[in-house]
Amino acid sequence: MCDFCAQGGKRARAGGKSLGQIKADLARAKKEGVTGAVFTGGEPTLHPDLPAAVRAARAMGYESVQVQTNGRRFAYYEYCLELKKAGVTEMGPSLHGSTPEIHEALTRAPGSFKEVVSGILNCKKLGMYVLTNSVITSVNYKDLPELARLLMRLKVDQFQFAFVHLVGSAWKNRKTLAPKKTAVMPYLKRALDAGRESGVACYTEAIPFCLMKGYEACVAERVIPEGPVSDADFYIESYGDYRRDEGKAKRPECRPCRWFSLCEGPWREYPGLYGWDEFKPVKGKAPAAER
Repeated sequence: MCDFCAQGGKRARAGGKSLGQIKADLARAKKEGVTGAVFTGGEPTLHPDLPAAVRAARAMGYESVQVQTNGRRFAYYEYCLELKKAGVTEMGPSLHGSTPEIHEALTRAPGSFKEVVSGILNCKKLGMYVLTNSVITSVNYKDLPELARLLMRLKVDQFQFAFVHLVGSAWKNRKTLAPKKTAVMPYLKRALDAGRESGVACYTEAIPFCLMKGYEACVAERVIPEGPVSDADFYIESYGDYRRDEGKAKRPECRPCRWFSLCEGPWREYPGLYGWDEFKPVKGKAPAAER
């Protein structure tokens, strides 16, 4: 299990969902007007019915289907082909370092770096849209610029750097896993520069706007869908509402910030670890679209 896994031991506690349960959740979300499905969490490629679930989603009229994964099974070309034929439109593997040493220090899975890289190449060979996710930790934050350059060489279509969410396994490892965000920013911005200079869509997640001066367009919270989430043991109507009301936090001092209405703040566990001193309200009027 990855050191930063937000799911922790949930799969062992809650078990997997049956294909019937998955179809029911897909049907419920479709009735609510959702047009895109994302299979994620607890490693979806381990589910034997993932291709069937994808086919079901497409049959219900879902326009896009994404698979967010550790990416290891994408090393098998035939499996990637099976997912494409089932109707997957976006492949979302995870790569957490530009070298096997960095990536595998976090995944605890020898050989996983080569598997993910091979998987990205397989997906691109099949002409699929590839968007990667990389979790920012104390282990890899100085490597982010080199990681971005590797992703450019692999010709990914989009990449995201998400600051570690200190829940699940990540909470157990929080003292060694979570860097200060202000220490991360110089490396993160150089990594985003690599993407922007190449014309590749690139984003950050859980990095408040006050730390993203000049890179505000890269804040993923501006584009993350608002739709429902069906987890192993619960269903929430709006992931956006969950993030803003429960998952993340802002303090009263944030209110004068010009980005207040757009910003969600950090995951609430972070200021519990490091406090609020890094986050300073940005002066000026709110963006026109938000006034």
